[in-house]
Amino acid sequence: MLPVLDALDGPAVRRWLTACAQSLDEHRDAIDSINVFPVADRDTGTNLLRTMRAACDAVAREPGDDVQAIWTAVSSGALAGARGNSGVILSQVLRGLAEVLAADPAALAAALARADELAAHAVSDPAPGTMLSVLHAAALAVRRAETGLSDVAARAARAATEALAETTSQLKALARAGVVDAGGQGLVLVLDELAALAEGGETGRAAPEPAAARSPREPDMLRTEREAGSAEYAYEVMYSLADVPEHTADRLRSALRRLGDCVSVVGDGNDRWTVHVHCNDVGAAIEAGVDAGRPHRITVVRFDDQVAEAASRFARDRAVVALARGEGVAELFRAEQAVICPLPEHGGPDAAELLAVITGTQASHVTVLPNEPDLDEVLTKAAADAVRAGQDVLIVPTSSPVAGLAALAVHDPARRPGEDVVAMAEAAAATRRGELTVAEQEGITWVGRCQPGDVLGLLDGEVVLIEPGPAGEEAVLAGAVRLVDRMLTSGGELVTVLLGANAPESLAGELAEHVRVEHREVEFTGYPGGQAEPILLVGVE
Repeated sequence: MLPVLDALDGPAVRRWLTACAQSLDEHRDAIDSINVFPVADRDTGTNLLRTMRAACDAVAREPGDDVQAIWTAVSSGALAGARGNSGVILSQVLRGLAEVLAADPAALAAALARADELAAHAVSDPAPGTMLSVLHAAALAVRRAETGLSDVAARAARAATEALAETTSQLKALARAGVVDAGGQGLVLVLDELAALAEGGETGRAAPEPAAARSPREPDMLRTEREAGSAEYAYEVMYSLADVPEHTADRLRSALRRLGDCVSVVGDGNDRWTVHVHCNDVGAAIEAGVDAGRPHRITVVRFDDQVAEAASRFARDRAVVALARGEGVAELFRAEQAVICPLPEHGGPDAAELLAVITGTQASHVTVLPNEPDLDEVLTKAAADAVRAGQDVLIVPTSSPVAGLAALAVHDPARRPGEDVVAMAEAAAATRRGELTVAEQEGITWVGRCQPGDVLGLLDGEVVLIEPGPAGEEAVLAGAVRLVDRMLTSGGELVTVLLGANAPESLAGELAEHVRVEHREVEFTGYPGGQAEPILLVGVE
């Protein structure tokens, strides 16, 4: 364990860059796999890693530990090696840190603010829920921080992690895939490494060897998938410029915007620039660079937009998503290998949240068990969005968790999805649904007038009995016994009850004994459902 850092000196910067490169390398495949905005992409992790390695290479060629010289190398190296939109943004993050920390190695809050400013300027059409959102949250969290370096780094990392989790709900493309922003995930890794280093963590990783000044481009480097922008443009053009003043870079930026999209002309603060554009007229994009200066390190890459791809993101064939209100109910479905979409104590799910759960299964065929009535609008919207993203989504009409459990009991992944859903729907339909609840206000029911505090027994949504209140243990037990008896008048082999969070502790035992004595041919099972209401859910099969 190293001492807590008060400032980022030269050796500390070297250790941090090396740790970042190692972390991005370890997580490259995972980051590549989740990049879906605005279309499916599989190279954001690779682009971030290449950019960070370029910074490491530049620093490795710097002989001393002078902090200003090292940060200059970081900025120029990252800019020269920046790859893709995410790499360009990362290069500007590193440049912002370099500009401030080279002069004051302890001023991390100000450095993050400068990084935020430069990165935002690098993107022509920023959208919420991206790498920029994560960076802005980190910078905002420490904007007026007057604490030490380690505390600022830790607060920035925490804020970035929280902002990353929010990206799923900020972009529909991320919600459909059930993932967070890929570039934001990479930035969180970078800030986590900074926080760990500032706290005195030892990376124990060897510095990478310097890269060759020029290396041949392998064939797979000349194809990529679109990380952003319109599918109208077929090529990504990138090159570097040196000794170009700011006003000339501004003119170049305007010229490129007339040719395509995803334009960025970003510098290192020393009149060196990296240029990026998506376009169809490759020659015109390069000629615009010639007019501005002398382009070098020119790369032209053809987009690989055959998204067969949609299928490639599916990790499994089948999944069942169950909506569950109450931890006990959730555990029952979880035990049957269902993926849970938790419901709040009151109200239904948000369509975006349900969509994120469906797509997050990474299954090509998804069966949804609503386990609640009156959710058609939310279910239809979430399912339609998931279908548009390439999944097959089928909904089994289960209006209660007991019906959902009955449906899940006959689920067979070996059957065709359509046939399986029919079997599950038949099992759900054959399950009679009852519940015990407490009247909140006076009202007229099919069986008479109820008063506040009365215990109501419902069968398939209709009140069929009233047990006069107050709703103490005695009234609840009496109502439960009457409800079970009523449900068994038309036959049944299995009674399943889910006890609410406020159900009397003796209720399950008393009901089990009643069924054993009065309905000897019927099997009884009871579970703690944990739902806030109703007091009791009953299913009869």
